[in-house]
Amino acid sequence: MTRRAAIIAMGAMAVACMTGCSKNRPSIIRENVYMSPYDWNGLVRNGERLEYSENGVLLSHWGIDVSEHQKTIDWSQVQLAGVQFAFIRIGNRGSTAGALKVDKEFLANCRGAQQAKIPTSGYFFSQAITADEAREEAEFALEQMHIAEAAGAKFQAIAYDHEAVNIDGARANNLSGEQLSENAAAFCEAITAAGYEPLLYGNQRDLKKLSRQVRDAFPVWLAEYDTEIPTAPLDFTIWQYTNAGNIPGIPTQVDLNIWLPTKRGAEIVLLENTYV
Repeated sequence: MTRRAAIIAMGAMAVACMTGCSKNRPSIIRENVYMSPYDWNGLVRNGERLEYSENGVLLSHWGIDVSEHQKTIDWSQVQLAGVQFAFIRIGNRGSTAGALKVDKEFLANCRGAQQAKIPTSGYFFSQAITADEAREEAEFALEQMHIAEAAGAKFQAIAYDHEAVNIDGARANNLSGEQLSENAAAFCEAITAAGYEPLLYGNQRDLKKLSRQVRDAFPVWLAEYDTEIPTAPLDFTIWQYTNAGNIPGIPTQVDLNIWLPTKRGAEIVLLENTYV
């Protein structure tokens, strides 16, 4: 019996107890339980690299995400290391004054990845406090991407990365979940309208601040470290599994990611006996 079938069977038994057990028996409560669509028995670690297979078929890609913090990268060495995709930071909004900036290594990284024939995507570090500011960030990101495309770069996906920062006077640390959701939707909708695939980046805490409607509307890029398999009860397409990877050609530690086939999990009702 599969895990899903076992849980459904437990639910059926509990429902029967609800109708037939005496009042002295435990009460029944309902609990939403997330079921991952991935069979993590198919996840294999090979040194720094993670791979995911089903029925003996490799279904994942392995990649990195970089910014000016990785300094000057030798992309030919990165390609020889087996990296299959790269997310390159396009830029960011300042966390206090709110000025928009291009990542210092954006164009160099785009050129290097393109020359190494590594498929590229982009991400923008947002500190937007309104939906209008998030749309402004998307327009700014698109402008920089078009400059890179004129130099030969190609982009598949563009991620919206909004995080709290540990800086006095940070402008966007205390936004409501409703405002964060409006901002994320505004950015992603602008990216979609421009013909690119949007993504929502964050850890479990950040992503859960977003409405379920927004998380369902756009693919998710999950950051979760120091665990053998993901534990966040969320659907996601990319898993950033460490921020301390070591790749030839990159002079600093770097984030490592596995890009999985897009699937959806399910929240089902699990009925459990509980004393009240």
